[in-house]
Amino acid sequence: MFRFDEKTAAVTGAASGIGKATALVLARQGAEVLVVDVNQAAAAATAEEIKSGGGKARPVVCDVTNEESVAAAFASIDRLDILVNSAGISHIGNLENTTAADFERLFSVNVKGVFLCMQAALRCMKKQGSGVIINLASIANHVGLADRFAYSMTKGAVHAMTLSVAKDYIGADIRCNSISPARVHTPFVDGFLHKNYPGREEEMFRKLSHSQPIGRMASPDEVAALILYLSSDEASFITGMDYPIDGGVIHLNS
Repeated sequence: MFRFDEKTAAVTGAASGIGKATALVLARQGAEVLVVDVNQAAAAATAEEIKSGGGKARPVVCDVTNEESVAAAFASIDRLDILVNSAGISHIGNLENTTAADFERLFSVNVKGVFLCMQAALRCMKKQGSGVIINLASIANHVGLADRFAYSMTKGAVHAMTLSVAKDYIGADIRCNSISPARVHTPFVDGFLHKNYPGREEEMFRKLSHSQPIGRMASPDEVAALILYLSSDEASFITGMDYPIDGGVIHLNS
């Protein structure tokens, strides 16, 4: 079960966090992984880590916000069985203190980037007659999160695009689903705490962890395991769905 031999997967934002964990697990299960990231050195490091463990990977430098960059990155891909859109950025702010520049920056990476990569991936998937797309959304699709106005906007858009693509391409045997994590312990979290709570990192880490009913943050590997399943042939009957992986936030956090 859950083997990806002879399959090719492209993972955006694969140089760190959820994207890197996803690239590693797909490679361990036999996929050739295209490590797509704007950071050339970090993408190369992830690809090298995969290859040093006996897997197949190559780095692909790509700015997902730039149409020409995305087109060039995907032009060299002859076959693409799986696309995981993990590249994304966050933002702290409500309606009043979110600037137009903040809004546009979030939209460009989190929405336009997903749009451009899905559009580019369709070229291969339609030609070969099959494919799987997994988009990283957020629990912000389902619940109101304080001070996450622009971020929530983008993740709601990701969910809506997922449903649209699933509907339009079901006849082409292209499945599209999204995943909505709650807080995940990634380098972004550590950087956020270091920047905003110097000297209080451990205290605030515990506070953020216990804001989720399960009492901790998810690990990137746990999210990657769900992506692994939804990308697999074992999940071939699943499309047009959003899967919360939230430690009980949506239904138990009352």
